[in-house]
Amino acid sequence: MNKKALQSLLESVAAGKTSVDEAFDTIKGLPFENLGFAKVDHHRALRGAFPEVIFGQGKTTEQILAIAHRIVASGGPMLATRLSDQAGQALAREFPEGRHERDSRTFHLVSQPLKNRGKGSILVVAAGTSDLPVAAEAELTARLMGNTVERLTDVGVAGIHRLLEHREKIQQAQVLVVVAGMEGALPSVVGGLVDKPVIAVPTSIGYGASFGGVAALLAMLNSCAPGVVVVNIDNGFGAGYAAALMNLRS
Repeated sequence: MNKKALQSLLESVAAGKTSVDEAFDTIKGLPFENLGFAKVDHHRALRGAFPEVIFGQGKTTEQILAIAHRIVASGGPMLATRLSDQAGQALAREFPEGRHERDSRTFHLVSQPLKNRGKGSILVVAAGTSDLPVAAEAELTARLMGNTVERLTDVGVAGIHRLLEHREKIQQAQVLVVVAGMEGALPSVVGGLVDKPVIAVPTSIGYGASFGGVAALLAMLNSCAPGVVVVNIDNGFGAGYAAALMNLRS
């Protein structure tokens, strides 16, 4: 349940349109609902900027569907990340009004039109095409949280002219999310071009000595560019969420 829904329910009770028993039935699952295998946090949106998000990796399709039903019933919006194709297709069949995005490995359902609440724009910068799933996850997350988001793709340091072609757009963004694998150099380069927060996202893309993204993670943690902060390997959701919070409060 989000803040607006809770306020509406209380106002309905105060106006005599909803009985106390009816209101109790509505909120009896708060602050969380125990499904046995999971405790769905229905108060997450009241404490933060977005309801609880379903992390699909490691969950069965049946578990994902059960959690999704409870989030949707509480008013949503509903976002599921790190989905297998099977789980994404199952959600699409169960909730045809939602959207399964294979590129970001996500599914989302929004009951009301999104309102732009950000103070500026967020720019997601992807070093290579192989980094797109993580970049797309970050972009979708920030957009669902009420932000204007743009994306630059395949602008890694191996061809720095591809990045510099978009220098004006880079400098206009309020917050930047920079996604890169391999040696992870791109966030430092972007950080040297702007005076805005840069959220660096290392990806697991790279040859053997990249150690599944550890090389990029360490390079980003050791960035010489001020204003660069780092999230975990492949954590596009975390980067998009952080960027949204920064933009909403900037």
